Amino acid sequence: MRNEKTIGVIYAVAAYTLWGILPVYWKLINSVFSIEILCNRIVWAFVFTIVITVITKQWKQLKLIAKDTKQMLYIFISSILIAFNWGLYIWAVNSDKIVDASLGYYINPLFAVAMGVAIFKEKLSFWQGGALFIAFIGVIIKTLQYGKIPWISLGLAISFALYGATKKSIKANSIVGLTLETTMLTPVALAYIVARQFSGAGAFQKESVVVILLLIGAGIVTAVPLLLFASGARRLPMSVLGFTQYISPTISLLIGVFMYHEGFTAVDMIGFCFIWAALTIYSISQMRGVKSKNRLARIK
Repeated sequence: MRNEKTIGVIYAVAAYTLWGILPVYWKLINSVFSIEILCNRIVWAFVFTIVITVITKQWKQLKLIAKDTKQMLYIFISSILIAFNWGLYIWAVNSDKIVDASLGYYINPLFAVAMGVAIFKEKLSFWQGGALFIAFIGVIIKTLQYGKIPWISLGLAISFALYGATKKSIKANSIVGLTLETTMLTPVALAYIVARQFSGAGAFQKESVVVILLLIGAGIVTAVPLLLFASGARRLPMSVLGFTQYISPTISLLIGVFMYHEGFTAVDMIGFCFIWAALTIYSISQMRGVKSKNRLARIK
């Protein structure tokens, strides 16, 4: 049991580490238009997930979901949300907004809690409510600093929280779900790539072999962390998994500040400190909740 938990931690840490260093990958191909990078990510993720689906023999589950109209509606909604999230993230990274993007993924868990209350009528504990309020102060500080709403951070947090809420209604594992999502998006993405090629502005005409190979590899860098995460999630309690999710935005933040020298002022630090405090309170409340449930289960 302990060995399984250790393996789960390794998988989860590997997944979030790969997600954390993803900005470096997008920076390597920032000579390509952001929408074209997104479309290549969709198309090659589709190809890669089809291969994984065949290898792991998950066609039966995929066909069952594909025949369910209600499930396909949820998958259509989730595909739009994840496309928006991916596109905004790629654009943010290649527009030197990695710090803002990392803030989005820091506050995402708290937005997920808010979505749970608003959509699924989940009850909010005192500490969770306090965490949301403190995070809200952090966002207000960022807003006052720039004189405008930090729409990149909020856009990423809200789209991914909505994506997570939609995924709760989908009865497919991560790979089958991603396969169906990219299946819906691929015709549009492929049409865009072809149109760019015919216009003479396409990456496959203008870019080097290395950049083209990295574009194709976008499918692998999309699916591999997802596979690692799925393997880790099966082996870990939510209390442990909840802490590992902060690895990704932390790495991205460090990369943005120290590798790409993005601005990080004293006001930024104050805003982030409020977010980090909120996340600490939220994580501790989650751990206490899990422990209470375990105690009740042992008593019964």
